[in-house]
This record gives sequence, structure tokens and C-alpha cells, in this order.
Amino acid sequence: MEKIPTWIPVVALALGDNQGRWLMHLRGEEKYHGGLWEFPGGKVEPGENPANALVREINEELGITLDAGSIVPAHFAEEAVEVGKAQIVILLYTFAGWSGQEPAQPMAMEGGAVGWFAPAEIEMLDKPPLDILLARQLFGQDRQTDRNLRG
Repeated sequence: MEKIPTWIPVVALALGDNQGRWLMHLRGEEKYHGGLWEFPGGKVEPGENPANALVREINEELGITLDAGSIVPAHFAEEAVEVGKAQIVILLYTFAGWSGQEPAQPMAMEGGAVGWFAPAEIEMLDKPPLDILLARQLFGQDRQTDRNLRG
């Protein structure tokens, strides 16, 4: 019998700077959720743990090299369960490595764009549903709204 995945683990990074802003990635128009802002990251590949997957994804997407020991689990968000569809679960991490130094300058290595935004600005950005949940968790907004978004 073929094994059908019951969930797809995805990792994302909430990367802050020394000015209270957070990095968001604008997905290229040709991609799933194209034209929407998200926390950068991607799928965990077979054989990877989430921290190593995040280090790889951030290097591929932004050209930044992070130390896996400096990322900290923060929040998670998951899609509603649908029969016959693998559920996406995003594990959000924060980075605790700048220690007073300026953050590295990210580049949109795979298209799209990157930008630094204050939490109030992130609230106004068009984002995929799970990134809406993650932003609200990260910035301490209403959890009842989170449950309503999940379906």
C-alpha cells in the first residue's frame, strides 16, 4: 500500500532587525501564493531536521547563512484537515544571533522581493492564511481570530 503523507512540514523564519522591524518575503507571481508576503522558509526535506532545513532554505532564498544553534522555535500554524490532502504545518522560528550587530542584508535569490516592516505594517500586508496566523501569534494578537482563520 502506498503511503500518503498526512502532513507536510514547512519551516519559516521571523527575522528581526535592531529597529523593531521584521523581514518579509514577497513571493514571485508564478509561485503558489504568488504576490503575497510571507515569512521566508520552505519545506523540510526527507532526512532533515527542521532547524537544518531552515538554515538551508534561508541560504537558498535570502543568501544569508545562519547558525542552526541560534534559531529558536516560536510558533506554529496548520491548515484545516481535508480528506485526501496533506496538511501543511508551518513551524516558525526566530533568530537570536545578531547580539547588537546589524543583520545581514538579504536578497531575493529566487525572485520576488524582501522588505523590513514594523508589526503594524505586517498586519496590513497581503499574506497567505497561515502567515496571517503566524504574524498574529508572533505579535500577540487575538487567538480567537486565529481559530476562525484556520476554519
